[in-house]
Amino acid sequence: MIIQVENNKEKEMISRTILEALPDWFGLPEAREEYIVNSVNQQFFAAVKEEKTIGFLCLKQTGKDTVEVSVMGVLKEFHRHGIGRKLFMKAREKAIKDGFSFIQVKTVQMGQYDNYDNTNKFYISLGFKEFEIFPTLWDEWNPCQVYVMALL
Repeated sequence: MIIQVENNKEKEMISRTILEALPDWFGLPEAREEYIVNSVNQQFFAAVKEEKTIGFLCLKQTGKDTVEVSVMGVLKEFHRHGIGRKLFMKAREKAIKDGFSFIQVKTVQMGQYDNYDNTNKFYISLGFKEFEIFPTLWDEWNPCQVYVMALL
């Protein structure tokens, strides 16, 4: 089941629990903490199975017509079970309802790390299109790939 979470303490607890369980993607403590802190001020969707939160996704408004999937995490044992897709579809539905025209996501460019190659393939499978690469937005070891999708 996918729910929208409104309570800030609950958002922080969920994001901390999930992100700390995903060190292959969120291993840098400072960056992970930034995601956790920022999540409380964003639209927050959680995947719940048998009363356990197994994943979440946050949407952040980045422009008048655009939102961004700012952070998303699904517990590793639930990867490739459709949880991320369900989270995204619920968030996309909300973005459309709120009148946004575009959704974007940033990840590490394909070809850098196997885990992120799978992340790229996931976003492509959802219908995202490659928009631009920023080679040093984060740092030279993690070139930033931006994907976009029209919501119209």
